[in-house]
Amino acid sequence: MAQAGVWRQEDIFFSQLTVRETLVTAAKLQLPSSMSDEEKEQHVEQLLQHLGLVNAAGTIVGDNKTRGISGGEKKRLSIACELLGNPSVVFADEPTTGLDAYQAEKVMQTLKDLAKEGRTVICSIHQPRGSVFDMFDDIMVVAGGKLVYSGPAGDACLEYFKNQGHDCPLHSNPAEFLSDLVGTDHTSADTEAQSAARIQRLIQAFAAHSAAQTGSSTALAVSQDLQASLADSEEEDGEEDGEGGGKSKRRLGLTAAKADGAGAGFWQQFKILLVRAWRRQTTRDRATNVVRAMMNLTSAAIFGSIFWRMGFGQTTIQDRMGLLQVAAINTAMASITKTLNVFPKERQIVERERAKGAYAVGPYFLSKLVAELPVTAFFPALFSMVCYPMTGLHRTVPRFLKFLGATTVESFTSSAMGLTVGCIAPTTEAAMALGPSIMTVFIVFGGYYVNADNTPAIFRWIPNASLIRWGFEALCVNEFDGLTFEATKPTDLKTGRQVLERLSFADSSVAKSVRKEVQIMLGWYWASAYLLHKKTPEFTRLLPVSKLAGKESESGNGVEGAAGKSSVVIEEVIEASGEAVTAAEVTEVSAESLTTAEVTTTTTTTTTITTESASTEVETSVEEEFVEAE
Repeated sequence: MAQAGVWRQEDIFFSQLTVRETLVTAAKLQLPSSMSDEEKEQHVEQLLQHLGLVNAAGTIVGDNKTRGISGGEKKRLSIACELLGNPSVVFADEPTTGLDAYQAEKVMQTLKDLAKEGRTVICSIHQPRGSVFDMFDDIMVVAGGKLVYSGPAGDACLEYFKNQGHDCPLHSNPAEFLSDLVGTDHTSADTEAQSAARIQRLIQAFAAHSAAQTGSSTALAVSQDLQASLADSEEEDGEEDGEGGGKSKRRLGLTAAKADGAGAGFWQQFKILLVRAWRRQTTRDRATNVVRAMMNLTSAAIFGSIFWRMGFGQTTIQDRMGLLQVAAINTAMASITKTLNVFPKERQIVERERAKGAYAVGPYFLSKLVAELPVTAFFPALFSMVCYPMTGLHRTVPRFLKFLGATTVESFTSSAMGLTVGCIAPTTEAAMALGPSIMTVFIVFGGYYVNADNTPAIFRWIPNASLIRWGFEALCVNEFDGLTFEATKPTDLKTGRQVLERLSFADSSVAKSVRKEVQIMLGWYWASAYLLHKKTPEFTRLLPVSKLAGKESESGNGVEGAAGKSSVVIEEVIEASGEAVTAAEVTEVSAESLTTAEVTTTTTTTTTITTESASTEVETSVEEEFVEAE
């Protein structure tokens, strides 16, 4: 069974990691456990060398806000990530997007080198320049999912269309000519109808041409001889590798990664992902951490100045309650804003890695939690150490430690809520809007504005689920229990216990409130893990040859490919387990039902390039003979 690598159009990486760290992490997760870490790192070094990334290996990838590697280097890093497992088939979606002409040609030359080394490379490309188009041997022209042409590129292709009455102007780029030929002119209803008629004539002409060449109007069949030749080829490769010497075929000079063992186990995945998360969230994200530290210090200084050295008069009771409510809100909001965008920002990367089967949800989620814990605990501690002594709250060390513990647990709970909201929200913007909205409801039912005993029955569940309520309650019990206030009137509140009775907190304790907070926190964590597990990524998978029998009658019009070639069909599937994308017994993809990628492989390796114009696609392919080193 041949492995396939899928190179997506977007070059999405963790911006805080270096090029080498990105590849080493991927290698440790994806390569077989039978390989040692040293062998995996050596494999990475070979990739860096052969893809020209050695000079950029120690540079962070970067993004729009942080300067990092160039666009061309990002494209080559994408290729390197897909080549880690030494795939036989590489799917590349518009690999030159966002590159200038020079960088685009370098990337395409890399893809051609991959094809020469024995891989099947299928890619789409927009309007290739002439020098890029000249790299291709075969092309496929597709319009509306129907095959317009499939065969040799260059003069043979242009001659075919000339015979159909469409002559390519002298000195014109053939790719642009073909794109215009199968494009639809939407200027008016008449031009649109003329375009549709022209395209339909071309489709019918090629169907007749193919039928004449093959002697059949349907060619979606499986070649047993081809399957046997591919199997023999794999056996010969294994024998030659065992003999050593110069007979071993190496792709881009890389030793093939043997699939003789599973990837990293649960705890190994956790350790690798924890290192990555720690680098991203703590050591490399300095700007965010500095801003959070300054925000907490500033808030603590402001609150400390407003509530400076509170006494024990009757008016200080309200001041204390206000301060504790503000402390609970500040702690929760500061924590949730950091985690709301964690999953939305990583979603595309994580889904791609999960689709490859690099890791499971459990290790990933656990690594995120553990990496967040020190940071989530640090900032409430920073706030408490400044605000608590300035305001003159209960002046004993045990009470301060309880205050610190209550705010820390509330920070963890708010962070857990942010992770869950991030799992629910489709985008970062949606998460940033939804999170504060939910938090506002929790603040209203937090015990300061609405007494829990006065809450309407239909809303009684909200105070129980409000992390603000339990955080505020823990802080109030910790502060007021044991205090005595100055009373000059019979109606004045003399003890802190009376204050707690007014708030309906008399039967509570710090331990009880913290336990409730922990229960809510665990509930949010469970919801996050469940949502991550349910959101299994979609990916494209090649249908095994054994399932093609039922497809034979659905092959459509004409023959997509030369006589004697066999086919498999690409289908969109949703994998329940997130397994790696594989090409099962790949022989050829050349069915009319395909509109995005078509591959032919007999004893050759094919690279397919697609140029899109409006709703049409021009697909070209490079076919290189696979020659075993003698």
